[in-house]
Amino acid sequence: MGGDYGPHVTVPSVIEYLRQDQETDIVLVGIQAAIEAELRALNVALSPRLRIHPASEVVGMDESPALALRNKKDSSMRVSINLVKSGEAHACVSAGNTGALLATSRFVLKTIPGIDRPALAVVLPTIFGHTYVLDLGANINCTAEHLLQFGVMGATLVSSVENIPEPTIGLLNIGEEDIKGNDVVKQAAELFRTSDLNFYGNVEGNDIYKGTTNVVVCDGFVGNVALKTSEGLAQMLASYLREEFKRNLLTKLAGVVAMPVINAFKRRVDHRQYNGASLLGLRGIVIKSHGSADKVAFCSAIKRAVDEVRGGMIRQLGEHVELLERNTQHLSANSSSVN
Repeated sequence: MGGDYGPHVTVPSVIEYLRQDQETDIVLVGIQAAIEAELRALNVALSPRLRIHPASEVVGMDESPALALRNKKDSSMRVSINLVKSGEAHACVSAGNTGALLATSRFVLKTIPGIDRPALAVVLPTIFGHTYVLDLGANINCTAEHLLQFGVMGATLVSSVENIPEPTIGLLNIGEEDIKGNDVVKQAAELFRTSDLNFYGNVEGNDIYKGTTNVVVCDGFVGNVALKTSEGLAQMLASYLREEFKRNLLTKLAGVVAMPVINAFKRRVDHRQYNGASLLGLRGIVIKSHGSADKVAFCSAIKRAVDEVRGGMIRQLGEHVELLERNTQHLSANSSSVN
C-alpha cells in the first residue's frame, strides 16, 4: 500500500514478477478492496501462488515512525513484517515510509545476536559491475564496532547473493592513508585489520563507482549524502545531455544518429535495476523499495528479496557474526595474557 503510487504499481509488479519466476509465491498485504480492484483491472485471479492477506490500516508516507509503530498495529507494513516473523513469509518488500519500516522491522523481528544495529545496504553500478554500500541512513552516529558489523553484514550479503567467497571490503574515508579520517574511522580500520574479513583498506568516494571493492562501509550520514549526491549528479548530467541534443537542428540530427548508443547507455545505468535497499542485521529479510518506483523498479526489489532468501543470507549472517565474536574474544584473551 506504500510508495507514491501504492497498489497501482505494486500489484502489476507482482503479477509481472510471478510470470518471470515460477518458483515464488507472493502475498499481497493491505486493504483488500483496493487490491482486488487492481487485480480485476489486470484480469488476474487469485491462486495458490498469489493471495491476499488483509490489513485494515496504512502508514502514511510522512507519518511519524513512532506513532505508526504505536498506533497502527494492523497496518499493511506491520502485518507484512509479522508474516516474516511467524515464518509464513520468507521476506517483506515495501515501498512505504522508510522510518516506519526501519522502526517496525527492528521492533518485530529484532536484531541477530551480535548485531547492535540494522543497516541499509544498496547496490550501485560501477565500471566493472556493481558494488554494495552500507549504511545509507539507518544509523547516523556509529562506533567503530558498528562499522565492523556493517562490514560483516555487507560481506555476508555479497557472498550469499553473488556467490563470492571472500568479498573485498573498503572503509569509506577522505583518503587512502592510514592517518586520514576521524578517530572512529581509524579505530574501525584497526578492527577490520584484525578481523578475518577480506579488508582492502580505506577507499575514497570515487572508488565507489570504480568498483574498487565489493563492499563499501560508512556511517549512515556519510552514506546517505554520498547516495543523494550521486542521484543529483546523474539527474544533472541527463538534463544537460537533453538540452545539448535539443539546441538546434544539427544537434537534433546528431541525437537521432546517436540514439542507439544513448539507449544502450541508459539501459546500463538504469537505476531501476538496482532498486531495493536491504535492511541487514535483522532476524528476517526486509527490502525497502524506493517510494517512486515504477513496475520495473519494484520487480527489482522483489528479485532482491528472493535472491537473499535463496542464498540463505540470514543463516550465513548468523554464522559469520558468531565467528566474529569468537575471534574477538580470542584476541582479547591473547591481549590480556600478554599484558
